[in-house]
Amino acid sequence: MKISLDIDQDHEQTKVTIHCKELDDSIQEILDFLKGKETEFIIGKDGEMQHILKPNDIHYFHTEAETVVAVTPAGSFKLKEKLYELEEILPSSKFVRLSKSVIANLHELSRFEPSFNGTLCVHFKSGAKEYVTRHYVKNIKESLKLNRRKNG
Repeated sequence: MKISLDIDQDHEQTKVTIHCKELDDSIQEILDFLKGKETEFIIGKDGEMQHILKPNDIHYFHTEAETVVAVTPAGSFKLKEKLYELEEILPSSKFVRLSKSVIANLHELSRFEPSFNGTLCVHFKSGAKEYVTRHYVKNIKESLKLNRRKNG
């Protein structure tokens, strides 16, 4: 891997460009690290009160009546961001899409079990549960590294 750094006071903002043949695990780790540094906190509302939420403290995000809600040990908080916006700013090594309406913190999952029609039921450490729709089952298995082949 070749790395170059250009430090110049004329640069108005930091810009990171990665040139690679393919997106492999090492490049994804770099991208996730940079995303994680960019998103240190998210603002959530509980009534009129605004709370500073750290992404690592959030168990999952889900939609409720067209509003995105972050679920934490301290309660649920409404966000201004849409799920697709959160997906763009949160590191994929920690957060994974379970369905069109849920993004989960992988570090808050305790177990999962097969459900009906090829879906999975995911249980969180908090006791909450959500379902992984068939469309996203492959993604979560890859995130949890369950698709590795056993050598015979």
